Amino acid sequence: MPILQTPSRRNASPVRTESAISIRGAVKRYGEITAVDGLDLEVPHGVCLGLLGPNGAGKSTTMRLLTSQSRASSGEITVLGHALPRASKMARSLMGVVPQQDNLDEELTTRQNLEVFAHLYRVPRAGRVAAVDRALKVAQLTDRAGTKVGDLSGGMRRRLLIARGLVHRPRLVLLDEPTVGLDPQVRQELWSLVAELRSEGVTTLMSTHYIEEAERLADECALMSRGRVVARGTPAALIAEHAGKRVDEHFGRPERVAEVERLAREAGLSTRRTGPSVAVLASERQPESLRELLGPAHVERAANLEDVFVVLTGESVE
Repeated sequence: MPILQTPSRRNASPVRTESAISIRGAVKRYGEITAVDGLDLEVPHGVCLGLLGPNGAGKSTTMRLLTSQSRASSGEITVLGHALPRASKMARSLMGVVPQQDNLDEELTTRQNLEVFAHLYRVPRAGRVAAVDRALKVAQLTDRAGTKVGDLSGGMRRRLLIARGLVHRPRLVLLDEPTVGLDPQVRQELWSLVAELRSEGVTTLMSTHYIEEAERLADECALMSRGRVVARGTPAALIAEHAGKRVDEHFGRPERVAEVERLAREAGLSTRRTGPSVAVLASERQPESLRELLGPAHVERAANLEDVFVVLTGESVE
């Protein structure tokens, strides 16, 4: 059985447009702080786009703009053909939102939490029981339907948050740091849920600062820094463009590491400092003269998305 299907509620049919999400020139200021700075972002129907960036890059603010929890200072935002904030209620009824912060009602059971949201999203009364049962099954929480949320583990609560966002069969799902703070095993369990959404062709926008999460789940990644997208493409394309095929890591005394960094940059190559080492990206492009100056690398490895992340944002990752 498919996880999600086209919404059938009256007055809730999405307007078919070229993009499920269209953000053009969006700016969001909080006093003197500019959280989103001229953001342009198009998300086609049926793709999983990973919004990748360090903390403070503007990812969560972008999510709040899309859910109309915050209003843009300027710019245009359209979700499933509905302009925000004018048609925010209609847009919100068609999307599922999984927030970064756990805001489940701890006094209610797992089932009751889903029933409340099925009602709020106007799932037809005759279909609510089936909708809740389906959401419980998707989140693998059927055997916990009668358990109070306060007694659930962290991983179960996160699965319930995702199930709550799916109970009304949305066309678009927003996942704001869906696995933040979870241990690796629970994180992989949730990855399978997100992968299921992807396989069903549901449009998914997922903000994350976990590199592996983006590599595994996203069709494309949009890399954010300082409130705007600085690069976008498939993980493989981003790596090829910004990090090349191979990375050489050189270790040594601080002055030696600084010298390697200087020589590589003078040759037009990107570098990445990591403690007592410096990584020279796209080392396959090194001219022979530079290779002789640098000497053999201590470690040779394939380039990865983390290299792209650090080079373009200047930030490290967890």
